[in-house]
Amino acid sequence: MNIQDAYEELCRTIAAYTAKNEAGLYRIPVESRRPLLLMGAPGIGKTAVVKQAAAKCRVAFLSYAMTHHTRQSAIGLPVIRERSFRGTPYSITEYTMSEIVGDILRTMEETGLEEGVLFLDEINCVSETLLPSMLRLLQFKSFGSHRLPDGWIIAAAGNPPGRCNRSARELDIVTLDRVRLLALEPDLDAWRS
Repeated sequence: MNIQDAYEELCRTIAAYTAKNEAGLYRIPVESRRPLLLMGAPGIGKTAVVKQAAAKCRVAFLSYAMTHHTRQSAIGLPVIRERSFRGTPYSITEYTMSEIVGDILRTMEETGLEEGVLFLDEINCVSETLLPSMLRLLQFKSFGSHRLPDGWIIAAAGNPPGRCNRSARELDIVTLDRVRLLALEPDLDAWRS
């Protein structure tokens, strides 16, 4: 698929995932929304096309380069809390809010938009320690104990492993099972438009 086809698919997906029924509930539940994964060479226009689709659909756009994140910035820092279960006190670990979820909430306040696209760039370059958190995000739409707001959609991008990006890795079947892959091929005319 070329970048123009990807743009049209992004627009259709955003429209479908943000559509509501007569009661004001999302027609497609959050749990059923599969993130889109745009896989293609560097410079093909993955980030630009996601941003353009978000603008056309009048939803917010927030982009993160995942190579710059650690497990702590993604899921938050550990905090010891005192809890009581069946009358017995325990110390348990909870986590502060994810930097990413916090930025989504800030973006919602600044723009007044309740719906948006969280764009995760270079998803196949994340550190080994962040991989389990990324899988949880793709499947359950949450970082740690903090869920993405229901109106937010996940789109991700990656570069093919090899000479374009030596830190990129092949995504395993577990990850690919949680996304809808859009394999992008270079097309100069589509890129120009």
